[in-house]
Amino acid sequence: MPATLTYPGVYVEELPSGVRTITGVATSIGAFVDFFAQGPMNIATQVLSFADFERIFGGLDVRSEASYAVRQFFLNGGSNAYIVRTSSTTAGKGAMAAAVALEEGPGGAVVLTAKASSPGAWGNSIRIDVDYGAKDPASMFNLTVTEIAVQNGKVQVLATENFRNLVIDPTSASDAAKVVNAGSQLIQLTEAASSSGKRPAQTGSISKANPDPTSIAVGDTMDVSLGTTKVGTTKGLAAAQTTLSGVASALQSLLRGLDQNPLPNATVSVVGNPSATAWLVARAGTGVASDSLLLGGPGLASKLGFAAAGENVQQYALGGDATQAQGLPGASKIAGSDGTWDGSADAAGIVGGLTGDENTKSGLWALKDVDLFNILCIPATMNLDDVSASAVASEATSLCNERRAMYLLDPPQVDGKRDTVDGMKSWLDANSTLRNRNVATYFPRIDIADPLNAFRLRPTAVSGTIAGLYARTDTARGVWKAPAGTEAALTGVQKLEYKLTDGENGVLNPLAINCLRVFPVYGPVCWGARTLMGADQLSDEYKYVPVRRLALFLEESLYRGTQWVVFEPNDEPLWSQIRLNLGAFMHNLFRQGAFQGQTPQDAYFVKCDKETTTQNDIDLGIVNIVVGFAPLKPAEFVVLQIQQIAGQIVS
Repeated sequence: MPATLTYPGVYVEELPSGVRTITGVATSIGAFVDFFAQGPMNIATQVLSFADFERIFGGLDVRSEASYAVRQFFLNGGSNAYIVRTSSTTAGKGAMAAAVALEEGPGGAVVLTAKASSPGAWGNSIRIDVDYGAKDPASMFNLTVTEIAVQNGKVQVLATENFRNLVIDPTSASDAAKVVNAGSQLIQLTEAASSSGKRPAQTGSISKANPDPTSIAVGDTMDVSLGTTKVGTTKGLAAAQTTLSGVASALQSLLRGLDQNPLPNATVSVVGNPSATAWLVARAGTGVASDSLLLGGPGLASKLGFAAAGENVQQYALGGDATQAQGLPGASKIAGSDGTWDGSADAAGIVGGLTGDENTKSGLWALKDVDLFNILCIPATMNLDDVSASAVASEATSLCNERRAMYLLDPPQVDGKRDTVDGMKSWLDANSTLRNRNVATYFPRIDIADPLNAFRLRPTAVSGTIAGLYARTDTARGVWKAPAGTEAALTGVQKLEYKLTDGENGVLNPLAINCLRVFPVYGPVCWGARTLMGADQLSDEYKYVPVRRLALFLEESLYRGTQWVVFEPNDEPLWSQIRLNLGAFMHNLFRQGAFQGQTPQDAYFVKCDKETTTQNDIDLGIVNIVVGFAPLKPAEFVVLQIQQIAGQIVS
C-alpha cells in the first residue's frame, strides 16, 4: 500500500520483485527399518554418522541385517539417515523394557519405579544409586544413573547421568519424575501413589551420619562379605585419620588390598557436606548386581556405623533380582528382553513389526513423521519367506509412492536361493506385482567382513550399500547421474555371492534386475540402473533409476517451492512470477547438466498462463502449472563400429 501523503517532501516505497528462490531438496536421505538392540521403538530417529547409530541403537548386532546395512550406507558415502526400530508383534516375542522398583527402605513401600528409556536387554545393564547428600539431607535425594558393561571381569562405564536435589512432589519444580523424565536418556520414572514426601533408600554400604574419624584406632579391622559370603578381613589403618575424606581413601585401599584381591574396583566415597551432614558410602564395584557389599565386625565397621545385613541396598539394578540386587525383599522387577527376531520362525510377528500400522504410525509408517527421506531399505526381508517378504515390500512401495522415495528391495532367501540367475528370475516372475517405478532391486548379495565374527565373511543384503552409492553419486555428479559404472565402486565389499558372466548379465538386465559385477582393477561395482518397471517388454518412461529419481527430485522441490502461491490473486501477475521462479530453478539445473539439449528451449519448459488456467479454473480457485523436462538417459549400451579401410584402387 502507498504511504499516506501528508506533508510536502519525498516518500520512499519498497516494491516486491516477485523473486522467490526455489531450493532443491536433498536426494539421498536414507531410511532403515528393522530390529535393533536398543533405541527408541517405532520412532524415526535421525543419525548423521555410524557413531550416532552406535550410540543410539547399539551398533552392529548379528540378529539385525539393517545394522550392517547402516554401516555400509555410511561407508559408501551416505551422510544422513533415519532409523526405525521395530519389534515382533507375536505375543511373548516382543521386546520388553527393563524396570525395577525403588523402595523407601527394607520392606518399605515402593516410592518410584524406574524403567529403561527403550525396550531391550541393554536396560539390564543400568544401575541406579541414591544418596541423601543433597541441599537438604533431611528431605532431598540425589540420583546417579549409570549404564555399564562387564568384560573380562572389568567394569566399563558407558554413560552416567546425575540428578541432584530431588523430591517426590508433583507440585514441585524439583519433582524426581519431572526432572529425570525431561533430562535422562537412560531411564524414565513413575511415582507411586501416596509417595509424596518420601524417598528411596540410599544405595551402597552406608555409615552413620557424621562418623568421628578420630575414634578409629590404627589397629581396627573389619569383616567384608559379598552377600552371604565372607571374602576376608581387612588390615588396620596404616595411619590415624582426622578427616572423612582421609578415612574414605584409607578404607578404599583396605578393601582393594584384601587377600586374593576380590574387590579390585571397590570404592569408598564421602556423600554430603562434611561441615554439615555427611556419610561414607562403600560399593563393591564389581558390576554384578547381586554383589551386595556388607561391612561388619567390632572394629572399623561398628565405629563408623555401617548398616547391618538386611538394611543394605547395594544398588538398584534394572531387570535384576530384587532380593539380591537391592537387598530389599519383595521389590518388583521386569527383566529387559530383546524379544525374538528369527526369520521364518516368527514371520508373522516380524511382518507385523516391520509394516506396523499406518494409523498409529508404527513400523515403517513411523517415517510419515519424517519431513523428507529418499531411499528406503528394509534388509530384514532377506530373512523372510516369499509371502512375508512380499507383504512387507507392498507396504514399503505404498509408502514410497506416497512420499516420493525409492525403495531398494532385498529379495527373500528362505524359500529359495536367490543368489543364482535362475533363482532370481523365478522369484521375480512369481512376484511381478512388486514391479513399480519407485522400486529397484540388485543381484547378487554381497559378502562383507563381520567384526562380530573375527572378520569372517558374512552374506549381507545389498540395499544399504547401494543407498550409500546413491548418496555418493548424488554428491559427486548429481541425482541425474546413474549410480552405476566403473565409478560406482562398492566400498567394504569383499566378494559377491555369485560371479556373473556377460551372458548372464545379459539375461537379467532386460528383466530390470540390476547386476553387481567384479572387474579387474575396478573390483566390485554396480553394473545396472533400472527401476523394476525397466524391463524391456514394459517400455515404461521411467525405465532408468536416474530418470525416476530426477523426476521425484523435481516434484518434491517444486511442491515445496510453490507453497507461497496458495491464496495469491490468480491472474497474470501471479502467473508471471510462477514462470519467473520455476524457470530460474529449471535453468539452474540445465546449467549443471541435468537435462538434454544444447539450449534451454531444448531442455525444459515452464508454462503457466491463460491457456493452462482457464476462467473456469480461476472460478474454481485453481492455477495450473505445466513443467516439462528432457531427461538424460544413461548410455547403457556402447556400440563401437570399426571399419577396415580398403586400399586405394588406382584406375
